[in-house]
Amino acid sequence: MNLTPREREVLRLIAAGRTYAEVALVLGISLHTVCSHIKNMYRKLEVHNAPAAVSRALAEGALPQN
Repeated sequence: MNLTPREREVLRLIAAGRTYAEVALVLGISLHTVCSHIKNMYRKLEVHNAPAAVSRALAEGALPQN
């Protein structure tokens, strides 16, 4: 699993409880782009929802634990 730096940033914000719209605003990208990053992350992590993505990324060391 190779998440891009932007995918990791999106996942970090989602893990912090941000909505997709908030992620778009914080990163200065469109909501459509956020959704594209999420779709790609789910595929790479082989999951179907945000909690599973965060859990898998933490388990695999792709998301730093704060």
